[in-house]
Amino acid sequence: MNRTLTLLFTGLCCAAPASAHHIWLEQPEDGITVMRFGEYAQNLREASPGRLDELVRPVVTLVSDKGEQTVAIEKTASGFTLPSSAAGSRTIVAEDGRIGLRRSTQQGKETAAWYYPAARWIPDFDKRSPVLALDLVPAGQSGAFTLFFKDKPLAKTKVTLLTRSGWGQQVYSDEQGRVSFSMPWKGQYVAEVKHVDATAGKRGREEYDQIIYVTTLSFQKADGLPAIPAGPVKQPKK
Repeated sequence: MNRTLTLLFTGLCCAAPASAHHIWLEQPEDGITVMRFGEYAQNLREASPGRLDELVRPVVTLVSDKGEQTVAIEKTASGFTLPSSAAGSRTIVAEDGRIGLRRSTQQGKETAAWYYPAARWIPDFDKRSPVLALDLVPAGQSGAFTLFFKDKPLAKTKVTLLTRSGWGQQVYSDEQGRVSFSMPWKGQYVAEVKHVDATAGKRGREEYDQIIYVTTLSFQKADGLPAIPAGPVKQPKK
């Protein structure tokens, strides 16, 4: 078996497990960045009317050496679009801290969880500093990243790298929050990480028992094997 077929076989055997809903950023060749909501590796993009409407007040920020700039976004039937000026060398971060609390009953006790999705898009692998509460940032070389929680390295946390074909690779951060991935395919990747902060608190007048942070990091890899075709598009639920 030649090297190409070996990598292809390995990728297909490492299909990503089903994951929780997350937001992620895409930047196609036309330079118009789009924020999606759904499950990237499952090829599920939520729509409006539907679960896309769960996003209440997304905040999108351009981050550069000159500082941070909040940009206006436009909601469409399949996501949120950013102005063309978001293209280029600047990092883009997005988050929505106003989604309704998720309530459930466990052992007869009602609990409330604050679901906090966020996303980052990078144009290259230059080393960057954290901006989001839960943030995965490039460490200065291809495939190497550092995971932070509230500006401190986060150890022993699972990070999953995904492609639209369903291929995935899971690793755990080391004591310095570092992770590294092999990336055989050309095209877009999305890394997903989840962290639960079990500290109870209040959001306005609402009380919660924990905060569930789910953050993604997306980027394009210019070289590598041709990407495995994505599976069929999953229809969002109304």
